Amino acid sequence: MTIETASDRDLEIMHIQLGRPMRDVVGVAARCVCGAPTVVATKPRLADGQPFPTFYYLTHPAAASALSTLEANGFMASEQQKLADDAEFAAAYVAAHTAYIHDRDEHGHVVEIEGISAGGMPTRVKCLHALAAHSLAVGPGVNLVGDEALAACTWSPQRCVCAPETR
Repeated sequence: MTIETASDRDLEIMHIQLGRPMRDVVGVAARCVCGAPTVVATKPRLADGQPFPTFYYLTHPAAASALSTLEANGFMASEQQKLADDAEFAAAYVAAHTAYIHDRDEHGHVVEIEGISAGGMPTRVKCLHALAAHSLAVGPGVNLVGDEALAACTWSPQRCVCAPETR
């Protein structure tokens, strides 16, 4: 996992992507092929003291839209069933949960979110956006649900569909 320091332009782009100013950014964890931020890493405790368990946060609007479509079409339910039916797949999901917490804890351990990762890990498939963000940040083979969601959706970080103002 490589987290790059966010430039002022990266922060501006993520503000445009999300429609709000960025808070407590650790850095950019994944980028589109054009170089625009796709995943931001956020401090596990915000400046106002609030715990923030979602370390890897998807910022790319086209990716978010494509993953929302998958969610609406029942992809989470099929992945949840796969967790129930495939012990090896379920064990890999637990390992992804552990890896996520490890990555976040490197930037500050927060007692209030101890044992909590994102996306429903380690037992539920709850948010494809968070799971795909994890996959994009760390690369394939760590979060199999995130990998499968990225493979099944219509968006790819290898094909730029960024708005002109975010390139």
